[in-house]
Amino acid sequence: MGSSVISAVTNFGRGSGDSGTSTEVSTWSKGDSVRTGLAALLVIGLLFSAYQLSDNEGTGANAALSLLIGSALGIAFERGRFCFFCIFRDAIEDRDTTPFLSILSALAVGAIGYAVIFGQFLPDTSSDRLPPNAHIGPVSTALVVAGLAFGIGMALSGACISGHLYRIGQGSLRAYPALFGSLIGFGLGFKSWNTLYSKSISDAPTTWLPHYLGYGGSLALTLLLLALIAVVAIKFGKNSTPLSNPVATKIDLASLRQSLLINRWRPLTTGAIFGVIGTFAYLRIEPLGVTRQLSTTSRTYFEGQGWIPQNLDGLDLMAGCIAVVSTAIVNNGWLILGIVIASFAAALAGNRFKFQQITWRNALTALVGGLLLGWSSMIALGCTVGVLLSGIQSFALSGWVFFATAFTGAWIGIKLKLHKL
Repeated sequence: MGSSVISAVTNFGRGSGDSGTSTEVSTWSKGDSVRTGLAALLVIGLLFSAYQLSDNEGTGANAALSLLIGSALGIAFERGRFCFFCIFRDAIEDRDTTPFLSILSALAVGAIGYAVIFGQFLPDTSSDRLPPNAHIGPVSTALVVAGLAFGIGMALSGACISGHLYRIGQGSLRAYPALFGSLIGFGLGFKSWNTLYSKSISDAPTTWLPHYLGYGGSLALTLLLLALIAVVAIKFGKNSTPLSNPVATKIDLASLRQSLLINRWRPLTTGAIFGVIGTFAYLRIEPLGVTRQLSTTSRTYFEGQGWIPQNLDGLDLMAGCIAVVSTAIVNNGWLILGIVIASFAAALAGNRFKFQQITWRNALTALVGGLLLGWSSMIALGCTVGVLLSGIQSFALSGWVFFATAFTGAWIGIKLKLHKL
């Protein structure tokens, strides 16, 4: 297929799966062709599975669409290295804030999309109504504590929940104890919910910015805040990597493969992709989130064992990644399956799949970190995808509170070097 040499390939920080900076790329080998072919078969398998699900009366079109949305997310997660903890760590520890801009880009694009959708669903913002199913939660002391705990949990376990899911596709072995710990953490959250609800959550305000500023004002304020954060981040990022990769000297199949499968996708592009996917997901099914299936599995098991209250005060009336009691796979479960398989396909095609070393020590820290991730996700009604991304995009104050506290918790964990235990 000819040859192509691309120099100074920048991978934007050291997020999961990054290999630093490579200096030279040649035509792909036979092994690359095999890996790419296998990855293509996995993607075809996902498409076929979605087709089969769409004809299944027991699951329906929403399950099929959830699988496809999850597949798109899995590719974007893996190719953009979109792990909130990795992004926070690069900014705090290395002062490389280029990856951080992907979060801001996702929020900006998603906020624009949500504003358009809200104008169709709920044109009058002066009433007390809230947009259907949008992740707009109460702003309480419990939310602040949950955000801090989530940030510390990320530092201990090495990733957020969505990060662990896509890193399974890269061969992460620590993701398994972390996710198992999160299932137990959800159970602890259900156990403590009624107490926290009566003391902190029940009377907390559910603040939706358009009630006060309208859609135009809320969108303008959101974009202004994101722009200010971007300016601060860029000034703070003294060691930031370039926003884009060098352009190949010759455009051919090898250079295209390099851009699509090897190089880390540009942060602003990655963020925009997440913003578009999030808008589409809300329009067709529900806001993005990755914890509903995990929390449902946990609630179903622990309630069946009689370890948690059957009546969780006010929970089922709230918006967010709310657990139900069900032995069936919910739509979010198909989304998670798509994330894991598609991220594996992306990692395989780019030769990034590699089983990562695990020890008793880092397995234990992953487990403990997972406990915090699960507990805080249950109390906050979601994680960095459900509360932070979907919340801010829907103009919920709770999303901003979770953003600030989760970042602060991650900062505390990094300063205490919990991520190096």
